[in-house]
Amino acid sequence: MRQQSTRRHFLRASTVALGSSLLSSSSAPCDAREKPVRVVVWDEQQPAQKQAYDNFLGNWIARYLESRPGLSVKSVKQDDPGHGMPDEILDACDVLIWWGHVRQKEITPEAGRRIVDRIVAGRLSLVALHSAHWSTPFVEAMNERTRRDAEKRYPAGGPEKVELVYVPPAQRYTVPKADARITPYDEVLKFPSGGMKVTVHQPICCFPAYRADGKPSTIRVLKPDHPIVKDVPKEFVLPHTEMYAEPFHVPDPDVVLLEERWASGDWFRSGCLWELGKGKVFYVRPGHETFAVYKEKPMLRLLENAARWLAGQPRY
Repeated sequence: MRQQSTRRHFLRASTVALGSSLLSSSSAPCDAREKPVRVVVWDEQQPAQKQAYDNFLGNWIARYLESRPGLSVKSVKQDDPGHGMPDEILDACDVLIWWGHVRQKEITPEAGRRIVDRIVAGRLSLVALHSAHWSTPFVEAMNERTRRDAEKRYPAGGPEKVELVYVPPAQRYTVPKADARITPYDEVLKFPSGGMKVTVHQPICCFPAYRADGKPSTIRVLKPDHPIVKDVPKEFVLPHTEMYAEPFHVPDPDVVLLEERWASGDWFRSGCLWELGKGKVFYVRPGHETFAVYKEKPMLRLLENAARWLAGQPRY
């Protein structure tokens, strides 16, 4: 009897120890998996969006993303306190998805720099949608990338003394002509006495033509192995969208993920990625607010993938 009692005690103790061991061994990875990617969807919320989205475009995107595992999503708007991007919002954000169109001028360059500084530091990454090519955060990010590219081409410690001068576009919100020189670009003046002055013309962040006629486009995935296009069809059609035509006046992207074409012969680099310090910027062209582009499954999947990958936590 004593032997049986001792054996039962041993088995109970072993079972408790084994259970504790399993709980201990599984708790760390479980906690790691449960740490969500923090996404903030920023939306200008202009009334025209109601033609395609009952409760605004940004809220529609946020509702989809918050239905997906591993994502913690907050939807904000331009009329919120601090224009929807006070420090407490940005400091709790891994990926900022930005929609802007007709009120771009209301966001100051200083506000845009607050976002760019966080991108450079690796504290967040930016996804700029459609008309946000002229949004202040995207423009400031492209200006910063232009500066960094110029400093690589003309390093301060090089054999010649270099003076770098940065010139913004003459008019920021002006569509470039089709034959205009593509920005950014450099003008180099070398002095006979040595050294040089380099004038860097900053990007216009626009393109020479657009049409909001709702004609369909075909999108082709150019880098099918990239995580951002995971489970996105290699080719799909948007039944109604606005047309943008190349050339896009931005620094050369590090990666072009999507090419978009129209029956008219127009085309666009519709998914562009840039490294910016320790963070990244992703421009997604489709998405005019009067067409239900973000009710198309491939576009929603693209944003979900982008949020996960840009945050460096590809959890599904």
